[in-house]
Amino acid sequence: MAHDELPEWARVNRARWDELVDVHLASEMYDLVDLRSGGGKLVAIDEVELPRVAPEGWQGLRVLHLQCHFGADSLVFAQRGADVVGLDFSMPAVKQARALADELGLGERARFVCANLYDARHALPEPESFDVVYTSWGTIGWLPDIVEWARIIAWFLKPGGRLYFADGHPAAFVFDEPLPNAPAALLDDGPALFPPARYGYFDETPLDIDEDGDYADPDARVANSRTIEFMHPLGSTVTALIDAGLSIDFLHEHDAVPWQMFSVLERRGDGLWAWPRTAWLPLGMSLAATRR
Repeated sequence: MAHDELPEWARVNRARWDELVDVHLASEMYDLVDLRSGGGKLVAIDEVELPRVAPEGWQGLRVLHLQCHFGADSLVFAQRGADVVGLDFSMPAVKQARALADELGLGERARFVCANLYDARHALPEPESFDVVYTSWGTIGWLPDIVEWARIIAWFLKPGGRLYFADGHPAAFVFDEPLPNAPAALLDDGPALFPPARYGYFDETPLDIDEDGDYADPDARVANSRTIEFMHPLGSTVTALIDAGLSIDFLHEHDAVPWQMFSVLERRGDGLWAWPRTAWLPLGMSLAATRR
């Protein structure tokens, strides 16, 4: 699909993510030291749960990483012996992923394709050819059609193939940062600016947001500040996967996420960000599913 044929949400969001590639490469959050030393790691939640998806390890498995950004997590699977295809709609991100794969000597084991997710079946015409589809942390909120997302996943998976999906919990996406000069709310044993509700959980209209900051670098300011994002209730996501032909193996809710979703969150020893005292509501979710 040509650039001028992309829907507005894709054009707007792609401009943002094109700009963020360099910001993220320079950020502490996307530190590549372990990856470059041959021992790349995924988010702590993923590391705990993925052995249930591939109990015999990753050697020889074909993995499709959807919305792979600049490929750091894709290359972790390649380091562990998988053959990986990463797909992302940002060409600067895909170019960086390819360069990083070559730098690490993983170019024969990792391939990166630039395409809008909804064009994935045309850009990568390989139905029923992957053992695992992986998509994790900050993905479906950029997509308007969760039913088609689930169908695409099912189309790529072999019968018996597995999906692993983790993201922010949709209940947490109802909330946003307090406005300036907002009164403090009582948070357990002390006052804190608890994030107020700002978006409807069941809102089907696109969220047109204008924020020039970035989750990975609090000091960064981006020119492409506008984004178009989408709410997907948890039940809608799970049902879409079931209707597409997958069986849910587990569904977990988490009191922590890999980025500072709200300023009140505190960083834990495992690198995740969590509520400072009481886990007021879930911040993250994850699931695994098997293609029937």
